[in-house]
Amino acid sequence: MNPFSVLRACARHVVRGNRAYWAWISFLLALIVWGGAAYVEQLRHGLIVTGMRDQVSWAFYIGNFTFLVGVAAAAVVLVIPAYVYGWKPIKELTILGEILAISALVMSLLFVVADMGRPDRWWHLMPPIGRMNFPSAMLAWDVLALNLYLVLNVVIVAHLLYRGVQSRPPSRFALPLIIVSIPAAVAIHTVTAFIYAGLASRPYWNAAILAPRFLCSAFCSGPAILLILFQILQRTSDIKIKNEAIWKIAELMAYAMFLNLFLLGAEVFKEFYSGTEHLVHFTYLFSGIHGHHALVPFAWGFVICGVTAFLLFLFPATRRNPVTLNIGCLLIYASVYIEKGMGTIMPAFTPDTLGEIYEYAPTLHELRVGAAIFSVGFLIFTVLCKVAVPILSGQFDPRRHASAAESAPTASAA
Repeated sequence: MNPFSVLRACARHVVRGNRAYWAWISFLLALIVWGGAAYVEQLRHGLIVTGMRDQVSWAFYIGNFTFLVGVAAAAVVLVIPAYVYGWKPIKELTILGEILAISALVMSLLFVVADMGRPDRWWHLMPPIGRMNFPSAMLAWDVLALNLYLVLNVVIVAHLLYRGVQSRPPSRFALPLIIVSIPAAVAIHTVTAFIYAGLASRPYWNAAILAPRFLCSAFCSGPAILLILFQILQRTSDIKIKNEAIWKIAELMAYAMFLNLFLLGAEVFKEFYSGTEHLVHFTYLFSGIHGHHALVPFAWGFVICGVTAFLLFLFPATRRNPVTLNIGCLLIYASVYIEKGMGTIMPAFTPDTLGEIYEYAPTLHELRVGAAIFSVGFLIFTVLCKVAVPILSGQFDPRRHASAAESAPTASAA
């Protein structure tokens, strides 16, 4: 079948499902409408409707953007053992990591748009009408890296699904693209870290180990989502997911979580042992200053969650037990999510360059917009998995969907 026939068959398959499937879709659409209304209000009145002010100009939106870039980069955890070392138990599952990357990239870009006061001026980035200030501006590098990685993943997923429908192995050009996705995934989070680390006026971010910290935390958060998804698919579909694949990913996450905690400890030691004036940002994060301690519970929360998850994944007995494995996944997700927002973004702005302390807290408006963006990502992930799962299990027949569609008008006419 030609690609357009396969695409039509996939579209027909997506609009068919049981009550639970449509209840989930309806829930996501309702959140999109609810949050979309909040975003329209933001466009009318400006960013003043959020909790951000001059002192804290990056907050909930950019924290989620940073976290989701890491989730998108986490596909590397599947690609490297599958295609570099040829480990077969994971090889057939890499497409699910690529689908997660697509969903995470779309969400991360939407959070950037939400953080822009005037998104209608995007054309200023488009040459020759506008100027991206490339290559001097790190934001220009980030725009290019994220969009190129998104296109790369879309091409890979589309090709693998199309060849899967035909029951044929990937063509020769697919492997180079998959291999290229490894440095591309590393690049998107490295460039994102460089945006922060390159700001000399923000000493809290001005650290050489920020990029390695970002990568290590990314190789924990994304796989945590995939491990839970794999266990669900084991019980609800005919996809053959071996426990060895789940255990190997959990083992890799343990190494990444150790490096993440080690680098955090190294940075904390450097700041507290040197005792310079820049220590004020870490002090505000972990113990508070002058009676301001809004971030302290979050700081110790992500540290405790991270250490507990590392211990659960460190020992084979606990990382191979479904209960402790899933608890560890949730703790890792919570730890990295809090660290990227409350632990990375806000402390750099508090106190500000004038010594003022503004304690930011996300408003209901921001939470609504965030819920809408996450719903868009979940919707994309659900639709793509709806097509990918039967293809991977060999149960998708595009000719059957086409014949059913052609017989429907005849039946209705009769």
